[in-house]
Amino acid sequence: MTPDRYAELHAAWRWQVPASFNIADAACGRWAADRTRFALYWEDEDGATAAFTFWDLEQQACRLANALAALGVGRGDKVALILPQRPETIVAHLATYKLGALAVPLSFLFGPDALEFRLADSGAKVAFVDPQSLPNLAPLRTRLPALEHVVGVAGAAESFVTPCARLVERASRRHTPVATRPTDPALIIYTSGTTGPPKGALMPHSCLIGNLPGFVYSHDGYPQPGDVFWSPADWAWTGGLMDALLPTLHFGQPIVGYRGRFDPERALRLIERYQVRNSFLFPTALKMMMKAHPAPRRAFDVSLRSVMSAGESLGTTVFEWTRTALGVTVNEMFGQTEMNYIVGNSHANWPAKPGSMGRPYPGHRIAVLGDDGREVPRGEPGDVAVHRIAPDGTPDPVFFLGYYNNDEGTRRKFSGDWCRTGDVATMDEDGYLWYQGRTDDVFKVAGYRIGPSEIENCLVRHPAVANAAVVPAPDETRGNVVKAYVVLAPGHVASERLVADLQEHVRRTLAPYEVPRFVEFLDALPMTTTGKVQRARLRERPAGA
Repeated sequence: MTPDRYAELHAAWRWQVPASFNIADAACGRWAADRTRFALYWEDEDGATAAFTFWDLEQQACRLANALAALGVGRGDKVALILPQRPETIVAHLATYKLGALAVPLSFLFGPDALEFRLADSGAKVAFVDPQSLPNLAPLRTRLPALEHVVGVAGAAESFVTPCARLVERASRRHTPVATRPTDPALIIYTSGTTGPPKGALMPHSCLIGNLPGFVYSHDGYPQPGDVFWSPADWAWTGGLMDALLPTLHFGQPIVGYRGRFDPERALRLIERYQVRNSFLFPTALKMMMKAHPAPRRAFDVSLRSVMSAGESLGTTVFEWTRTALGVTVNEMFGQTEMNYIVGNSHANWPAKPGSMGRPYPGHRIAVLGDDGREVPRGEPGDVAVHRIAPDGTPDPVFFLGYYNNDEGTRRKFSGDWCRTGDVATMDEDGYLWYQGRTDDVFKVAGYRIGPSEIENCLVRHPAVANAAVVPAPDETRGNVVKAYVVLAPGHVASERLVADLQEHVRRTLAPYEVPRFVEFLDALPMTTTGKVQRARLRERPAGA
């Protein structure tokens, strides 16, 4: 039985934020003296492989920093990284931080409109591209006056693109980084909000420090001897950058990088090939693995030590499958770009309640607030919020500095010193949080307040369902009724009989008002690149489209 050390760990936590701090040194520079310490094992779906020590990455980052400085990049300038999981992505991040410039990570999946808004809003001076992202940037080039240089990696070529190899070929491997304070800006990460244009969260160097307790506890005492990390999460997002890449490197441990689409078979092969011990896997990824390989350890040599999951509620079905089939208890985590890794579980330190978001991680003060800005009673739903001041009385280093070019958006985010997440949850008597949905995902049916995740988790427990999303459908009598979008598991076919079976399945488990009145089958749910279902798109979808 897991001992409950939560109160002891939470009370003992003290933030140790140094007067000077730079992500590049914390994640690489301080480890580079040991030329045998591996930082990255990399491969792509075309079969290419490579391995890099911290020394390798540091040498390349110093050369790139000198080359960028020669282009006029300095403190406060913005460097856009429109790159997937590549070695060059890490090097570009490190070089940017060394200069005191700001990295603007952008998904290589972004189309021209999404790229144009973010590049224009941030005022990026330099953009890094590869062959996959260059075609979406090319038509925008003349509409972005602030963008002075486009740097290509892995053979990305156009007349206006400078090859990275040529840029650094004569650059020195010696570089003196700019001195930065923990509160100096390091990144602009654009949120995938459900309403309005994306907002650029301005993140300080200290946000990496703020993520560490959650990272350590969600991976049950990371690092341990032999730990190797891998996650399919895109390094352009907080989930890939702050939940996987940078914390792993901060501890001087190796991470596996993979450039390619997620596939459950390939994911298990990667875990086997590199003997991955730690992973961050979205609920969607775990559901796909569960449906494709119900008993994965019969076919793959899997020896996972820790798995963290976030983005959506995991649900009891996937939680139990992961424990029995993969041999590891998932630690669910909750956070958002603006203040990440704030709530979660740590299976080795306090009991994990299946389906719960967990408890506030040590170092963070969390409450569930009502519309009036006051804490609601235990068991009642409200907005999860984080206080600027940590339990030890010092500023919580996890916080963003504000939204770039959006003071009004920053102001609306706060209720006094409480920063609202926009996610609805309840807190039980033991301090565990239970996710109800986004503020704009929660809806009412005949006066009953409904969070979609409970119904979705119930549907996924049905053997015919691979994934599901729930949204409201307008109804004259009840205001709304429940509508479910369902992705079928292999071997199952949509039919009216199956719809009735799914409705009865929910009716047996949940309340009558939670039974889907309508069920529509899709080949795939619309997802953000951070693994969250885009329910707003489903709400806007015409019936039967």
